Amino acid sequence: MKTVYGPVPSWRLGKSLGIDPICEKACSFDCIYCQVGRAESKIAKRKKFVDGKKVERELQQALQKTKPDTITFSGMGEPTLALNLAEIQEIARNNSDHPIAILTNSSLLSIKEVRKDLQAFDIVCAKLDACNSRLFQKINRPAEGITFEQTLGGIKKFRTGFNGKLALQVMFIAQNKGNAKDMALLAEEIKPDEIQINTPLRHCPVKPLSKKEIGLIKREFKGLNVVSVYDAKKPDAKALDLQETLQRRPSERQGNLLIS
Repeated sequence: MKTVYGPVPSWRLGKSLGIDPICEKACSFDCIYCQVGRAESKIAKRKKFVDGKKVERELQQALQKTKPDTITFSGMGEPTLALNLAEIQEIARNNSDHPIAILTNSSLLSIKEVRKDLQAFDIVCAKLDACNSRLFQKINRPAEGITFEQTLGGIKKFRTGFNGKLALQVMFIAQNKGNAKDMALLAEEIKPDEIQINTPLRHCPVKPLSKKEIGLIKREFKGLNVVSVYDAKKPDAKALDLQETLQRRPSERQGNLLIS
């Protein structure tokens, strides 16, 4: 499996070239809406998954063929699980002038070394789907030892020391749509640069909320900088290797690739 995939049209990040520092379905969460499938390995301990030299070689090859808006660390698992995340980020920085982003489920932000690794990114999209422990366990189904309080505290700690763009991403589904007001209150405490309101439009075990439902949810975030998956424009992008991209987006068809 290649470590570099896409580019794909992202409603949050434009034409996005992906770097997958995990390359397997290894995650600290097993979210009920996950569009990659059930976690084969639910872990919370960091380790090295892919070699940095392989990433550099494949990134250089990809950048000769495409000009993305953003280079995004994402893929099949939770990218902050990669122990060599800082090394791979530096490789991306040395080989490109494009903004470098990462999509994280926030579960490891309570770890000082993870927060340090993420300082070097231009954009950090940090997930928070719940406003209490009950919802956190129901929606995100974390690995043993990861708690709601720990995750929320990690986001807040990271916010205080991060000078780049912090986006708080919230996936709204039936289970948490009635908690939008409480989620907005947490967002006010965190003070992100942007709030990304999402619902799973790609095929998964959970039905998406309607555009009207998302519109009502957006009202609860009044006064905050909010974007939603229904309102954002999607750029044109054609994957260099469709099969590699589809391994991270198994339910997608060509021409409709979309980062959630």
